[in-house]
This record gives sequence, structure tokens and C-alpha cells, in this order.
Amino acid sequence: MAVKGFFLVALLLVILQEGTCDGFEFYEEDLASEERLWDLYERWRSHHTVSRDLHDKRRRFSVFRHNVMHIHEVNLQDRPYKLKLNKFAHMTNHEFKAAFAGSKVGHHRMFRSSSRGSGRFMHGNATEVPASVDWRAKGAVTSVKNQGQCGSCWAFSTIVAVEGINFIKTNKLLALSEQELVDCDTRVNHGYNGGLMDYAFQYIKDSGGITSDSNYPYQAFHGNCDALKQNSPVVSIDGYEDVPANDEDSLLKAVANQPVSVSIDAGGMDLQFYSEGVFTGKCGTGLDHGVAVVGYGTTLDGTKYWIVKN
Repeated sequence: MAVKGFFLVALLLVILQEGTCDGFEFYEEDLASEERLWDLYERWRSHHTVSRDLHDKRRRFSVFRHNVMHIHEVNLQDRPYKLKLNKFAHMTNHEFKAAFAGSKVGHHRMFRSSSRGSGRFMHGNATEVPASVDWRAKGAVTSVKNQGQCGSCWAFSTIVAVEGINFIKTNKLLALSEQELVDCDTRVNHGYNGGLMDYAFQYIKDSGGITSDSNYPYQAFHGNCDALKQNSPVVSIDGYEDVPANDEDSLLKAVANQPVSVSIDAGGMDLQFYSEGVFTGKCGTGLDHGVAVVGYGTTLDGTKYWIVKN
């Protein structure tokens, strides 16, 4: 049984994401003058693949400068997380949200008449859970993938939960196909332009399963459904259920038993440049991004956190 939940609470996150370690280092002296900032910009552009248009290069410098100063100021503060100058440094936060957190999860929920889950929560009566859980260490989580500039996070979120419960039941970790969901789950979801995990779970159940990522690899665009690949499922589910909304105790019980698909507000500027540590920044209430909780724990100073695969 796959599990998912929706949370508006301010989660404390340890975030696993593609490119987390691919930060571009800079130092205080790089910020000392406009000339040095421009040199930093040139070095950053050489490190990343960005537009070579001269007009765009000049226009993007002001955005880059604003982002560099924000990263520097945050890192000077005594926060339990750090930011880095990553490949999104030429994007405004509005552009970043539109490109990577624009899957309209909240929008799709508004137009969903009712929950399509099982209507129950199997872990609701649990009285004891482990002090910490990390499904990565147990072998239930595949490596972090890159959705690209595609509003397909709902598909990735769904797949993590299904990969996890399949491992728990079979002791085999299989990377499953997000692309099948993007191309073929089109009754309500909108592929590249967003969707909801509920419908994706229902699609997998109704279709008799989902195929592997190797059979139907991810392309970061919405194509025609490949019926031959679609009809080669390797993993099936018998249904899914909801974690009670905005209830972190219930989420804890669920994650103690399996990875859980969730949605969050991922539009914050600090999340755009997150690098490491327990994220305690401001979280909004606009559910715009699907992720998966794959564990939880407590730091040495007593801070409780969730481990989130992004």
C-alpha cells in the first residue's frame, strides 16, 4: 500500500537533491567591488552551461549579484543550514519557482472532489516508533534524479513511495518510470505542466502496475504514451491511502514504516540555494512541489528533522 500526505506545517528538512554538492565556492574578497563580482560571475558562467547572449549576460549579472549577496548574508548568520552558489544563481526566485516548483499541486487538490485513497490510515493506532529511520540506509531509496525544467515533480514523488514499498515487500530495489506517468497518466494529470500524486497512484493501480526506468527512461518532456512500454509493468500496488493532513505525528508513524509521498511549498529563496544542514527557513502554504519523506531523526542539539528526497 503506497502512502502519501499533504503538509502545510513548517517542516525541518535535511534535503537530498540533485546538484546539492555542486556548489560554486566564493569568498569575501569576491564581493569587495563590482569588478570582482563580475569576475566571479564570469567564473561561475564558465562552470555552468548558461546563455551566451551578450545582452542576457549583462541583464543576468544584476540577478546574480543579488543572489550572491543573499547567500553570503544568510551564511554569516548562525543558522543550522548553509546555502551555496549553484546553477540557479542567474534566476530570480520567481523564475525558479515557475521552472521547478510550478507543478500546481495545491491547484489540483482544490479541484479534486474527494480523497481517492483507501479512506483509512493503517498506521494510526501505532503507539511506538523508532527514534530515527533512514530508508536510504535500509536500501529502499534510489539515487536522486533530476526532473529538469519540467513540472513533473508529482511523478517523481509518487515513484519514490512505490519504489520504497516494493523494496519493503520484495527486498529488491527497482528504479521505476516517471516518464510513463508523465506520458500516460493523462486522465486528470497534465504531464509536464503539473499533476497530483493521488491520480498517479490510482493510475498505477488501475493499469496493473508501472514499468522500469530502464525500459521507459525519463526525458523531461511530455511525449506520446508508448503503449508497448506501458504494458510491461514490473511493480504493482493494491492501492494507496492518505496520511491525515497537517498531522506530523501521523507522518512519523507512516515514515517509520515506508517512504511517503508529500507536497510542500518549495518556493523560498533559501531553498533555491540550499546546500547542507537542517533547513529551518520560512515555509509558505502554497503547495507547489511534490517530494518524498524517506526518514527522520534528531540532531545532537535536540532538533527533530525529516529527510526529504527532492
